[in-house]
Amino acid sequence: MTFATSIKEEIANTTLNPLETICELSAFIRFDAYITKNQIEVTIENAKVARRVYKLIKEAFNISPQITYRLQRKLRTRQVYILTLTSNIDNILERLNILENNKKTLPEEYFLSTDEEKTAYLKGLFLASGSISDPKNSGYHLEFVVSTKKEALYILQLLQNFQINAKILKRSNRYMIYIKSAEMISDLLRLFGAINSLFYFEDIRIYRDHKNMVNRLNNCEIANQEKIIKTGLKHLEDINYLKEHDLMALLDERIQEVLEYRLKYPEVSFQELADIITEETGRPIGKSGINHYFIKMKKLVEQHKEKEE
Repeated sequence: MTFATSIKEEIANTTLNPLETICELSAFIRFDAYITKNQIEVTIENAKVARRVYKLIKEAFNISPQITYRLQRKLRTRQVYILTLTSNIDNILERLNILENNKKTLPEEYFLSTDEEKTAYLKGLFLASGSISDPKNSGYHLEFVVSTKKEALYILQLLQNFQINAKILKRSNRYMIYIKSAEMISDLLRLFGAINSLFYFEDIRIYRDHKNMVNRLNNCEIANQEKIIKTGLKHLEDINYLKEHDLMALLDERIQEVLEYRLKYPEVSFQELADIITEETGRPIGKSGINHYFIKMKKLVEQHKEKEE
C-alpha cells in the first residue's frame, strides 16, 4: 500500500455531518467524475474510497448508484470500481454547486462558509486527484491535479485559508497545485484527520531532520579538523624556516617555548595547545595569546623573506 493510499483510506473512515457530506461529494464529483447530460460516472481504484463515495451519495440524495467492477490492465492488473448515476443529474449537480443554469461553476462563498466545510471540500479533492510522496523514499511533496487554472487558483485560495502555502504548475493540459513544505503537509494531514499517517510522516521527518543535523555537524567537524591540520603544517614550515636561518633568538623566550610545543603537537587547535602549555608549564596562557605569538612568528618570517628577495 502506498502512503497516498493509506491517507485516503484514513480519510474514508472519518465521519461527516450532512453539510460536510455535500462539500466532500462536490469536490469529488467535480474533479473525478465523467459528467454528461444523462449520467455521472465515477471510476475509483480504492475499494474503501468507492464504498465511501457510494455511502455519501446514498445519504445525501437517497439514491443508490449502480456499481460495476472492472479489471484494469495498465502497468499492473487491478480492480476498479465504477459508480454510475443516471437520474436527477441536474438536481444533483446543482445541489453539489457544480452546475448553475446548466453551466459549470466553482462553489460560491456561501457554499463553503465554515472551516469544516472547506476542510471537507479539500478532503474530497484529495480523494479525487490528490497524491503524496512517501517521505521515507523521497522528498516532501503533496499535490492535487485539476483541469483549469481557475480551479487551481480556487484551491490555492482554500489552502491559504488554513495558512497553507502552495504553488501552481501547468503540466500538459492540466494544472498541479503542490506543497513542498514538510510542516505544511503535516498541517494538511492533521486537517484531514489522517492521524496515523501524520504520525508516520512526523516520525520520518524527525529522523531525517536529525540525520541531516548530524551530517552537518560531522561535515563542520571534518572541515574544522582539516583547517587545524593545515594551520599546524604551516606553523611547522615557518618554525623550521626560523631554525634554518638562525632567527629563533630574535623572538622572546615565551614565544620560543610556544613554538617548541607546536613542534610537539602540530595537530591540535589553538585552545588545545594553550591548555597543554598551561598544564605542563604551570604558566597560564589563553587561545588569544597563542594566536598573538604565531602572528609575531609569521611577521618575522615574512620580513626575512622580503629581505632575501
